Amino acid sequence: MTHAELIASQLNVKPSQVAATIKLLDEGNTVPFIARYRKEMTNSLDDEQIRIIADELTRLRTLDERRAVILAAIEEQGKLTEALRVSIGAAQTMTALEDLYAPYKKKRRTRAMVAREKGLEPLADLILKQGTGSPEKLAQKFLGEQVSSVEEALQGARDIVAETISDNANVRTALRGKALKFSTVYAKKIADAADEKRVYESYYDFTARVDRLLPHQILAITRGEKEGILRVRVDIPERDWLDVIQSEYEQDIISPFADQLALAIQDSAERLLLPSIERDVRREKGEGADHHAIQVFASNLRALLSQPPLADHTVLGIDPGFRTGCKVAVVDSTGKLLDTGTIYPHEPKNDWKGAINTLQDMINRHHVTLITIGNGTASRETEKLASELTRLETRTRYLIVNEAGASVYSASALARSEFPELDVSIRGAVSIARRAQDPLAELVKIDPKSIGVGMYQHDVDQTALNHTLDGVVESVVNHVGVDVNTASPALLTHVVGIGPKLANNIVTHRNTNGQFKSRAALRKVTGLGPKAFEQAAGFLRIRDGANPLDETAIHPESYEIAESILAQAGLTIASPLEERIHAVESLTLKTTVEALAEELGCGVPTLKDVLEQLVRPGRDPRADTPAPILRTDVLKGEDLATGMQLKGTVRNVVDFGAFVDIGVKQDGLLHRTQIPHGTVLKVGDILDVEIQKIELERGRISLGWVT
Repeated sequence: MTHAELIASQLNVKPSQVAATIKLLDEGNTVPFIARYRKEMTNSLDDEQIRIIADELTRLRTLDERRAVILAAIEEQGKLTEALRVSIGAAQTMTALEDLYAPYKKKRRTRAMVAREKGLEPLADLILKQGTGSPEKLAQKFLGEQVSSVEEALQGARDIVAETISDNANVRTALRGKALKFSTVYAKKIADAADEKRVYESYYDFTARVDRLLPHQILAITRGEKEGILRVRVDIPERDWLDVIQSEYEQDIISPFADQLALAIQDSAERLLLPSIERDVRREKGEGADHHAIQVFASNLRALLSQPPLADHTVLGIDPGFRTGCKVAVVDSTGKLLDTGTIYPHEPKNDWKGAINTLQDMINRHHVTLITIGNGTASRETEKLASELTRLETRTRYLIVNEAGASVYSASALARSEFPELDVSIRGAVSIARRAQDPLAELVKIDPKSIGVGMYQHDVDQTALNHTLDGVVESVVNHVGVDVNTASPALLTHVVGIGPKLANNIVTHRNTNGQFKSRAALRKVTGLGPKAFEQAAGFLRIRDGANPLDETAIHPESYEIAESILAQAGLTIASPLEERIHAVESLTLKTTVEALAEELGCGVPTLKDVLEQLVRPGRDPRADTPAPILRTDVLKGEDLATGMQLKGTVRNVVDFGAFVDIGVKQDGLLHRTQIPHGTVLKVGDILDVEIQKIELERGRISLGWVT
């Protein structure tokens, strides 16, 4: 099968769709560009499918490179048979390839190598073939300077047999398959290991069948082992490994060599095969758990980045703290910094009145309509301050935002370039203020791993994690689109075709020459060539520019189609939106989209996208998501009671449920058993929940679903 056929079978799509996508990728086109502007070629494969194709293509090509190296290495040894060539050619995983290569791979000096050097391979062949004659008498023929005794000769022969069994690809494949189903994992606390917070208490004496382990259990056990708290082993039942080996190397009970084979099998299993298969099982289960955790993180990150912006708010951001005070920053509706300060409402100064006066002055001077509070240390204590202020300033509301990564941003080179004169701690308050205004624009400035919506994100494969999270950021940024005249270099960097260097060039050009009046003007930016323009143009927006189409997601290559549609109604691109909407509606009533596409000489998917953008130009897709809950009063833990119903915001989604912010210090847990079957929650969802159980001393609140 070709790569296109293999990938198509995995995705359940046509090979022609995959082949077209591969061709586009090889021509240097990006995933968002292909998904949005090459639908006719791929038959409308979406962003996720195209990313899978790109990743799987990379995997298969890496496999092909390794296959070529292995074939060349075996051929150089003169051991490449036609059957082996076919088997290597058919291998579809790296593990299968390495199993086939194992007997021919150069190894460190082994006991079997030493035995072969002593000339004991013929004796080993007799054990494998279950020959006739006395093993002891036959072994005497191999005695000499290098082999001093019969037992040494037999031991050496068994060493060769043990390695042969261990290197057998059929044995390894079959045993690995059984081990992944029927082996048992054991975890036990190391006697003198310190686990003061009893983080790993669930695994102090833990047993489970490997195939029933949940991803978060695997990750927790692995972390506990790395931290020296747990000792972990995988036990493969003897009946399984013995059956697998004997299916390939059957003992002949009437052969004098039967006992020698039995000893070699036992040695091969205990010394070579089982430790290797245990590593394989743990690696495969670990990779599966990593993949799952990465997908959970990616899903949460996508939802977080897709939160709707709270437009037209002047925001006062508070980075709460005790001893060092609460840092304050005010930004206008565009995110421009207006004011900064520090207040000390909490211990040790307890200047509550002074803090109220300072904030009230800022609110009045800058007409603040929203207060945002970071959810870290002292956040709920500071929430009381905000609640009091909203009673004094009735037009103002407050919101607690996730401050994860704010300190990372504060100390970054990007923050230093934005606010060179500001103290690091004040920069964090600016970030907290801006997160409500446009979460995407602010969060792209931070390493995704620091945003805090993952599970064991620092334990999983970091290369795979970074690749996936970068893909999520790229996908969301390009789905939303970027205003080229207001975007930061950090945001522009994630527009396909741009990258860090071009992003800085765009901002430099903008600062030097003023705002861009058209997409076409981007061609004047140093380094932005035809290919980069082609990839990026449709995702860059020009508000109030010379050409109204520049603020839409219509690609410049399709402007002629848009103009032709409007011309049929006697309109131009400058015609008022209401007239455009009426014209498009009238046109689609008179004719089918298919007929219109044929008339205009374009594809149906492209035409549908153009028609949508003509009536909803530059619409922000984030508008479809629920707006965050703005609060005016603080809720204390003591105010809660079982049976109470509240509105809450999903903060994190994990394997066992969702953590929901209900307005108190501790997020409540909506366990997966409480979530209706088939319901998929995401970060930012607004839910009606009911308090089921309160354990404030343990910091636990259990929630139920309200229908």
